[in-house]
Amino acid sequence: MAPLVCVNDYEEFAKQKLSKMNFEFYISGAGQQRTLEWNKTGYAKYRIRPKYMRKVKDRTMSTTILGKHVSLPIGISPTAFHKLAHPDGECATAKAAEALETILILSSHSNSTLEEVFQAAPNGRKWLQLYVLRNREITTDVIKRAEDSGIEAIILTIDFVVFGLRLVNMRNQFHLPPNLTSAILAKYQRQKLLKNFIHFSDPEADWDYIKWLKTITNLPIVVKGVLTAEDAVLAANAGASAILVSNHGARQLDSLPSTIEALPEIVKAVGNRVEVYMDGGIRDGTDAFKAFALGAKMVFIGRPAIWGLTRNGAEGVKDVLNILGNELDNAMAISGCSKLSDINQDMAVHESFYSKM
Repeated sequence: MAPLVCVNDYEEFAKQKLSKMNFEFYISGAGQQRTLEWNKTGYAKYRIRPKYMRKVKDRTMSTTILGKHVSLPIGISPTAFHKLAHPDGECATAKAAEALETILILSSHSNSTLEEVFQAAPNGRKWLQLYVLRNREITTDVIKRAEDSGIEAIILTIDFVVFGLRLVNMRNQFHLPPNLTSAILAKYQRQKLLKNFIHFSDPEADWDYIKWLKTITNLPIVVKGVLTAEDAVLAANAGASAILVSNHGARQLDSLPSTIEALPEIVKAVGNRVEVYMDGGIRDGTDAFKAFALGAKMVFIGRPAIWGLTRNGAEGVKDVLNILGNELDNAMAISGCSKLSDINQDMAVHESFYSKM
């Protein structure tokens, strides 16, 4: 079999290996899936402007995120149900992130428990994604368990007011096999504190929810789902430590902007008040390069990690991360950057820049 040399190769492998229902659960988006397509094609609207004849023999991609070192600025976004892709599930994904010294954001819909993930990768950097739950007792308990399990930050997902209309999954009548569940939240369903995993968000919550979170934990709060300058400022005002520009992998509302389109206005709005990260549609190291040029401090991938997991568990996820890291390093070398801070805003311009010349 020919070697898999890019993320698209891994996606094609996963398409062949996974069942149609499970593959389409991972890859599909909401509605007519316009935003899903824009997330990937949006990067093509930006051009890299290189700076040649720079000293780039010694290069590094390391950076500091929330005050701690990461070697690879490409982390793993929260994605549900990793055991549909591989029996080792999130434990394998955590091992890969630990090995490459990057960050795993564990989904609330993880098939593995917090304790299992900690045991699998005790030295890795792990954040936990949470929804704005109606039941604050559950939130308080989950955060306490997260703190005990070495979680370093809470990633509050604000775009899940109601469940998005995922037509592909509706047609496929997607369901988990009986042996799998949302392991982190399952105990609350058994205790009848949580009726189901769909209609559990609080539609009455506002930005004071973040202020409340800060009264029950000292962990940093990263707000995930911000797509406008207005919400970015409100998140910072409420006490967020960072913002993750995201449209939920295009799985919530169709016709939202791609994240690379939304990124510049958010970076401009918050300046240096909070760190800004981004996920959505990254399939090549040049995509990450453009995001850094437009102001992201770190980027995250979701589906590509699943494709790697499908092929070879932890080793497959490591392969995908290494591919993207090598592509980013290659782009840095050729464009004249020896470190991430060299990738500044004049190195990626919108295609309209050239149409005006």
